[in-house]
Amino acid sequence: MSLFLTLLQDTPASEVAQAVEQINGDMGMLWMLIAGILVFLMQAGFTLVESGMTRSKNAVNIAMKNLLDICVGSLTFWLVGYSLMYGDTSNGWFFWSGLFQGEGADLFFQTMFAATTATIVSGAIAGRTKYSTYIIFSLVMTAVIYPISGGWQWQGSGWLTEMGFIDFAGSSIVHSVGGWAALVAAFMVGPRIGKYVNGKVLPIPGHNQVLATLGVFILWFGWFGFNGGSQLAWGGADAVGASNVVLITNLSAAAGGLGALITTWIWYGKPNLAQTLNGSLAGLVSITAGCGNMSAGGAVLAGLIGGIIVVFSIEFIEKKLKIDDAIGAASVHGVAGAWGTLVIGLWGVDGDTAIGLFNGGGASQLGVQAIGVLAYAAWATVLSFIVLAILKATMGLRVSKEVEIEGLDISEHGSIAYPGKRVRDFDEDK
Repeated sequence: MSLFLTLLQDTPASEVAQAVEQINGDMGMLWMLIAGILVFLMQAGFTLVESGMTRSKNAVNIAMKNLLDICVGSLTFWLVGYSLMYGDTSNGWFFWSGLFQGEGADLFFQTMFAATTATIVSGAIAGRTKYSTYIIFSLVMTAVIYPISGGWQWQGSGWLTEMGFIDFAGSSIVHSVGGWAALVAAFMVGPRIGKYVNGKVLPIPGHNQVLATLGVFILWFGWFGFNGGSQLAWGGADAVGASNVVLITNLSAAAGGLGALITTWIWYGKPNLAQTLNGSLAGLVSITAGCGNMSAGGAVLAGLIGGIIVVFSIEFIEKKLKIDDAIGAASVHGVAGAWGTLVIGLWGVDGDTAIGLFNGGGASQLGVQAIGVLAYAAWATVLSFIVLAILKATMGLRVSKEVEIEGLDISEHGSIAYPGKRVRDFDEDK
């Protein structure tokens, strides 16, 4: 140790600083790679949540859509998406620097976000959507819809960046974009057979809530990389910042789950598992924008309210709007994403400085956040509607009644998730 200290003392300060900078850069790259791998694992979580909360006869179809999203997203984002999101710009609205941009940990990490955005739509339209149509929509989402709007803030020179809009890890950029697209898709595809009968809303319970629970735990785990990795660096203040982001994320998720649990216990008379799971996810979405601009107490409150909001939102969309969102994706990601973006303007902080309306920071940040929320909602809604309208007029969005009743696994993929009696029945019918 004494020899090391002697050598350190004899080394010029500039060389020491350069070495420290090199180490921090290497650690930052390693942290982004690890975080990106965690976000990749979220695809497994989405697969389990979506399949567990829907009918068993469509489980293979769900798995195929989630596998498709990571395959298509990885290639399209590498081909054009990264450039459309992080390329050069002259106006802050559109970006481009040519094909095949990005490299290493940065490209890998950002690609995982693109795939996540597309996957959000999958569960909302489960059980009645053509696989071929979904392929095209997933491609457009990861190649165009998500990247262009993401550049508005994350490119660094986007019009929302210039306004001071804050979305640390993507409550609006990722989750609301995916959530509003899911809402439009569910509306345009139409409800599942048997969901609305004679004006009544009938439940179509998922086939395995234990799988869905395991999926939420995996998503919760992956979210530590989703939010923590968005620090985009490690070492010194960045290491402290990323660690706090992970802590804040966990607190909000826990509070969201309790918010939904208590709400359903009061409303339904019993604590509801499916809604509680969505509450934890809503807590995660609610803190994704503000995880770098929120105190621990603020994060708990944001998640708690997010968990309460998501229960009412799911009920409203299903029973009042009569839109059949099979797993509540629009509420969890779209509505909670909007809330998570706005809450920064209510009690957010910038270091030790209050920037929220309720903690002495004034109303200006809330106004900027509201503009961002509306911009992402409008972009995702309009673009998704145009793309889906074209697909509906050409390829069609929905499978036939017979296919839907039989299940998409057999008709679309020629296999089922759970071999057994259903296979024998299918063979006998032939």
